[in-house]
Order: sequence, then structure tokens, then C-alpha cells
Amino acid sequence: MQTIWHHLRNTAIQSLNPRIVSPWIEVGSVASAIESGKGRIFTGVCVDTACSLGICAERSAIFQLLAAGENEIRRIVTINCNGELMPPCGACRELIAQMMPSNYQNVECLLKERVVSLGELLPHCWF
Repeated sequence: MQTIWHHLRNTAIQSLNPRIVSPWIEVGSVASAIESGKGRIFTGVCVDTACSLGICAERSAIFQLLAAGENEIRRIVTINCNGELMPPCGACRELIAQMMPSNYQNVECLLKERVVSLGELLPHCWF
């Protein structure tokens, strides 16, 4: 596995911090590390709420990337609190496709020690 994947995976693992914020909110049981088009690393954790207003770890990291003035994603690693790699969920795939409509297919995702493209995970976008 390439060094960048080790770095992204370790960064995501370090971001894990499962905890209960209140009786209605839990955070940090899933973490994501994203490499931007400029090579910067952004992280995010999930926020799970009783009223479904939470957010996935990937979208949390993507919003950090956008807030920093970047618009492109190269690679994504998402990991749960059991240390298992996870693919981006459908909402996250859709957000990335809308962010990068002409290039989302080339975003790389690490899944169970192999790399797949977002194009493989979302082969037919609606637009």
C-alpha cells in the first residue's frame, strides 16, 4: 500500500473519538481523512443525532475542505470504531459527484486494503 494511504488511514484512526455529547447526540464513531487536489489532508467525524440532523464523517471532512477554499478531492479513507474501512455512503458519493461533475469518477477510495474509484461506486450519476 502506498505511503499516502497509510498516512490517510492513520490520520482517520487518530480522529476517531467515540463519545456521547447528550442523550440525543453521539459523535466520533466513524472518521474520515480526505486528500485534497492540492495534497492537503482534511478530517471529519460523524455526528449521529436522534432527529436525523447529523452528518457523515466524509461530508464533515468535505465541508472542512470547502471552508479552506479547496474544491477537489483525490483520495478518501473512512474507518469505523472497529478499525474497519468503509466506503463513502450514497449521500457522500452524491456530494462529491456534484462538487466535481467532470472528474468525480477518478476520486480514489480505500476499501479493505484495495483501492476503488468513486466511478466504480457511483457508475451512473443522475446528471
